[in-house]
Amino acid sequence: MARSVRIESAGERRLRDRNKPHYRLAHWPIWIFVFFIAPGPLVFRLFAYGFSRAMALWLGCVLLGTGMAALAGQLPGVEPRPYIIRFTEDKPNPLYRRICYTLAWSAAVVYAVLNAAGLIDALITGHWRLRQIYAIAYFPLAGIIWILGALGRLPRVKPSTRGEGDERRYFYGAVWAVACAQAIAGLLWRVLPRGRPYDAIKLAVFLGVLILMCLLARRGILPRTRRIVPGELAISD
Repeated sequence: MARSVRIESAGERRLRDRNKPHYRLAHWPIWIFVFFIAPGPLVFRLFAYGFSRAMALWLGCVLLGTGMAALAGQLPGVEPRPYIIRFTEDKPNPLYRRICYTLAWSAAVVYAVLNAAGLIDALITGHWRLRQIYAIAYFPLAGIIWILGALGRLPRVKPSTRGEGDERRYFYGAVWAVACAQAIAGLLWRVLPRGRPYDAIKLAVFLGVLILMCLLARRGILPRTRRIVPGELAISD
């Protein structure tokens, strides 16, 4: 019987002793983006009103901070050598990984929740109040994610890397789902007019893409979402 969930044998993964410069460089912009969008209301003003002096200052701080961390090998994927070799190895999870993945979870979860809330609110009331929603709810929700990360309750943020084989799937599944849903919702925002019928379409498409991508990730169809068979050497990325 064919498996409903795709798997990947750890022994079949290509091992590497060092991360190549282009591999490390490709991961740096990811963390620039994650840290840049951490102050949600400030970022919302960027999309609503354009670039400001405050945003330029924040971007400069992010570039400087992540650049220094990258040079020190203190960003996930930017390390000179892969940190995780065995997916089931009980190995301490470094602080920089826990901080970075906590902020990444915050960006994925909070933005998706608030955008869905804005669409639902517009559908019910007939008015767009997304700016107010971000101003009131962003930091309380983000704070919950940050606290869970500090307590080691999030995938890839736990004190040990023992569950990396599965936690990696959850993380990339969430990233795929939110990134695709947000991009399509942004496109619909541009091409569809205002009004309850069109807001209903935006909400249905947004939630539908989220659910579809989560189902594809659960089955291991999306990149980096296959279940890793444990017990053998395997480089994590």
